[in-house]
Amino acid sequence: MTNGDNAARPKLPFLAVVALISCTLIRPSSGFVDVSGSNHAEEPNNDEHPSLPSASSQATEDEYDEDFFPPIADSDDISYFFSTYDLDGLHWALSNIFALSPRNPQNNVNKSIRRELSPKLVSRGGGDNYTTEYKLLHDLEQARYLARVLKESKPSVADYFQSTVIPIYEEVLKNIPPLEDLSRTKGLYAFTKADYESGIGNVYNKALYIETADEINPTWHTQNGGSLLNNQLDFEGIQNNWFGHGQNSPTTSTTSIPGALVVDNLLSTSALQTIRQLLLRNTHWYQTKTPLEFGKYVGSYVDDGLHDPLFLQLAKQLHESMPRIMKGHELKYMWAYKYDSEWESGIRLHADQAAVNVNLWVSLDGADLEVEGFGGGLVVFTAKPPANWDFESYNTNTEFVIDHLLRPTNFANLTIAHKPNRAVIFDSALFHETDRYRFKKGYENGRINLTLLFGEMKMGDGDDGNAGRAHVGQEL
Repeated sequence: MTNGDNAARPKLPFLAVVALISCTLIRPSSGFVDVSGSNHAEEPNNDEHPSLPSASSQATEDEYDEDFFPPIADSDDISYFFSTYDLDGLHWALSNIFALSPRNPQNNVNKSIRRELSPKLVSRGGGDNYTTEYKLLHDLEQARYLARVLKESKPSVADYFQSTVIPIYEEVLKNIPPLEDLSRTKGLYAFTKADYESGIGNVYNKALYIETADEINPTWHTQNGGSLLNNQLDFEGIQNNWFGHGQNSPTTSTTSIPGALVVDNLLSTSALQTIRQLLLRNTHWYQTKTPLEFGKYVGSYVDDGLHDPLFLQLAKQLHESMPRIMKGHELKYMWAYKYDSEWESGIRLHADQAAVNVNLWVSLDGADLEVEGFGGGLVVFTAKPPANWDFESYNTNTEFVIDHLLRPTNFANLTIAHKPNRAVIFDSALFHETDRYRFKKGYENGRINLTLLFGEMKMGDGDDGNAGRAHVGQEL
């Protein structure tokens, strides 16, 4: 995951250089911030976008040159700050980049500090001039949810969603052709002049509402002794299981695959509730997939809005709790996905460019219909990409992977059923895919996973199917 927007990057990550020379910039502790460093106010501060700060009237183009912050943080930037657990620095960098981006509706007003979306965000499905029907339906459901749950606590915000955002989404949805008529674009729909006249450009893929963990749960830093993790977990035993010489426990299951394990009740009850609320309320779900190619799920990413300090603290506590597994592996990336309950298949077969993958389900209890044959979880295979394969080879040519890597192993795999607050921790190079799922309809009932990636990918040893099998039963 390198940043294609910067052709030449110094050995020291670019944001590290920015951090060293930017002593005058404020490092915010939480919240969506404008480029002046002001924290997101608890009460609405303007009529058009009531949940966001106004862009600083004092910030000028000279003070915030577009080259001062890169258009997007890359994995090297994230790992640099994380390597010393400088979470304030990491949040400072991510939040300032985000505040300068078109995601911040206030930048539509203050043009002097606005920049275009990074091509990287656009290419992975996060553009603001196209959508899919299922993505816009998600955004509409979220707007209706916010209008309802904020009616008492933040009436002006609720009214903004009810009177402005919802009618725009409803109007534009009427213009989207049936999926079968969008085969040329694999299900993507480009906004038309009529859509922009309806106001879609002012609301689509914008940070219309951002609520911080501090607002949701002001004591999350100190609850459970300051730990977001379940303090009953035996992390020494968990690490033994990773290396293939552990035993089952009430919270951890050993597997037949070294480098893959299941941990139930990973989070404390309060942390789980806070994370759920962050993911249900915040409008940072900007990525859509081409449904005729990849299915129906929306994504949120650490370099594009998913950077609340609680998420960064969770990465730190996981890293500290499993030092043998995480040795030499800094946080590299993080995302969350929500899946369309009208669909039943999720992410197809792939391997991720990291050493350790922590996949956590935070769906609501009872949302999974638990239909036989629809486990709703994850299928992890025993095969890895051989060392001489590139990313395109193993993540785009699915049939080749099946024939040359999975079939020779007789499709050996670990299939883990979905369960709220269950984590699957595994070698990220192992091929994996979402198991088929069936969840209740309704915005709050969707399947949601949070994924954290650590370290660099360790591929198989050779260039054929047998050599591509996993060998991780030793400490890294």
